[in-house]
Amino acid sequence: MARGKGIVPHFLYPSLWEVDLEKLKELGIKAILLDLDNTVALGGRNEIPEKVRAWIEDAKEKGFKLCIFSNTLKVRRLWRISLDLGIPYVRGKFKPRRGGLKKALNYLGVEPRESVMIGDRLLTDILGGNRVGMWTILVKPLEGGVGIMTKLFYYLERFLLRLAIREHIEAYFRQNI
Repeated sequence: MARGKGIVPHFLYPSLWEVDLEKLKELGIKAILLDLDNTVALGGRNEIPEKVRAWIEDAKEKGFKLCIFSNTLKVRRLWRISLDLGIPYVRGKFKPRRGGLKKALNYLGVEPRESVMIGDRLLTDILGGNRVGMWTILVKPLEGGVGIMTKLFYYLERFLLRLAIREHIEAYFRQNI
């Protein structure tokens, strides 16, 4: 596997429910770690879109180990959503630090190369997953769950991603031409 670098994800998808589970199987992925806010549930709320529920059920049926990995301060909410979806959670206090992700991987009994981190944030979800050596997937945030400050962070992150990708491509051509 080509190790992800910095904030550059391995894959981009418009939404969680569009992530191709068969493609993940082909890559040898056994476990999926899911960010909570604006990936699984609307930011700060308990609402889970039906398409997200259906995708999670499909992933379970296909044999994936699932875990919500979140740095939310609202642990009671995290617990409720975890129970509602029937999947465990691990709270990573300081995303993108490695400790919480390693704890989640140990809990699921998988190696980083057998797992994927899916989330909507570059500087927490993608950077954290890449630092541990996991596959990473960036999805667009759920509509209706994003406040003004979060929107500002998304704009900043997208700008940083464009710079990182440009640097990544330029480095590739310097090495291969």
